[in-house]
Amino acid sequence: MTQIGRSKSGHTVSVPRRPDLKVTLSWAGVTNVGRKRTVNEDSYLAKCPVFAVADGMGGHSAGDVASAAVVTRLAEVIETDFIDPDVVEHALGTAARDISRVSGTTALGTGTTVTGAALTLVGTDPYWAVFNVGDSRVYQLRGKVFEQVTVDLSVVQELVDSGVITKDQAESHPDSNVITRAIGFNEMPAPDYWMIPVTEGLRLLLCSDGLTKELSDSDIRTFLVGGRSARDTAHDLVDAALTRGGRDNITVVIVDVLGTTGDFDVDQTVPRRGTGRHS
Repeated sequence: MTQIGRSKSGHTVSVPRRPDLKVTLSWAGVTNVGRKRTVNEDSYLAKCPVFAVADGMGGHSAGDVASAAVVTRLAEVIETDFIDPDVVEHALGTAARDISRVSGTTALGTGTTVTGAALTLVGTDPYWAVFNVGDSRVYQLRGKVFEQVTVDLSVVQELVDSGVITKDQAESHPDSNVITRAIGFNEMPAPDYWMIPVTEGLRLLLCSDGLTKELSDSDIRTFLVGGRSARDTAHDLVDAALTRGGRDNITVVIVDVLGTTGDFDVDQTVPRRGTGRHS
């Protein structure tokens, strides 16, 4: 388990070439081994402009090594308050090569999911570039509208998409832990992307499936709309998942857009799904 970054109650960034536009963020990250596991294979990064949650796979310490490689490589490319998605993808590719050097020592191989949000620019306007590989998730709360941004890259999600099973049935399906894309296992990462405008009041939740195994979307929304700080809400979500059983490692990162100054043109549907690309 690797944690990079600290919770912040207020962090203001100036938008390049836009002296009228500033963005103030607050964020927090929490991780817990859960009640059933002996090793925490989750890792997270909570350091502007990149926020990410990685859920390692491979057993014992191997999954921890894989998830640590991802958040470490992402942290290394942070230089300014905004970052290009291509830089994020390059870092994931470097992490994949790190993982490949480790996976040969394990019988089943080693890998990790990763989901996250990177503060980027579309022209001169600030956006979140949400990225995902695997079945960890990013949710957004915009006003009273709560929705899952990412789409799980998993066997059961494909069954849901094809109409074979319902979303409720997917939660208890025997293949619920089988993902169709990961970082590692000798594959180069192919993340999906969504672009979300950075508007005042937006709240993002990044989480591993240890949270969503225990809490429904309705449960999660109740916590996010509760009006508590990012730090308190993150702890509340983890505590609730532990109370429900805590069958897996649980990791939560919450990012709030506390305020913006100036105006920019929001001309894209949100969330807007991108396409996976190989680095």
